[in-house]
Amino acid sequence: MAVIGQADGAALETAVRNASYHLDEWHAALPEYMRDTPGNMARYASEGLGRTFVALHIGYYHYGQLLFYRFLQQDRHESVPNTHFYANKCKTYAANLCELLYTAKTNPNCEVLYSMVGHILVVSSTVQLYILLFGVDGEDVKIARIRLERNFEILQHLRTFWPTLDLCLLRLRAFHQACRVSMDTTFRLDQWMLRFLSEFAHPGDDKLSEATNPNSSRVENRDFRDFLC
Repeated sequence: MAVIGQADGAALETAVRNASYHLDEWHAALPEYMRDTPGNMARYASEGLGRTFVALHIGYYHYGQLLFYRFLQQDRHESVPNTHFYANKCKTYAANLCELLYTAKTNPNCEVLYSMVGHILVVSSTVQLYILLFGVDGEDVKIARIRLERNFEILQHLRTFWPTLDLCLLRLRAFHQACRVSMDTTFRLDQWMLRFLSEFAHPGDDKLSEATNPNSSRVENRDFRDFLC
């Protein structure tokens, strides 16, 4: 529980390192034919297992981005030597998750359309928002903006099957508004952030309440730039 609790630097470092080791160990044990590659995805799709293949790797990338998410708010973890390294791992997991979904969307029998993908994609999108707000590399910022737009398109598409994903879109917009109000504190892993990351069916409150229009329960189809205004 040290990973999500108020642990000191040494305890946090140990907990994260152990969890990361097991995650990496699982991934390293995958045979080559189960690795996340376009060729493997196409082969599983031809056998009618494309969506199962994609779901497997969605889980891996999502657990990775959750494990390292707290390190995005680096000022709270100066006592952890590997803070910058862990923050970059979060960005890598989130990027890989996005790219996996983009590839799946263009492959027959691979696109995943279940509602949980909406929540997972919102979490990945907040990582892209972080890069957009705090990134120093121009190319990274450009890619993050493109990913945000593509994620928004996927979320809009998922809404045609799951109208309840309006809530996910509202949470993403509200998160963006919260960033604009207080960029220095939005990514802190406080109790609100824990709810945001785990309670995907729960409406945003507290930190997001002022950023979300309480009279709006429906997200209209609109351009991404307008949506985040």
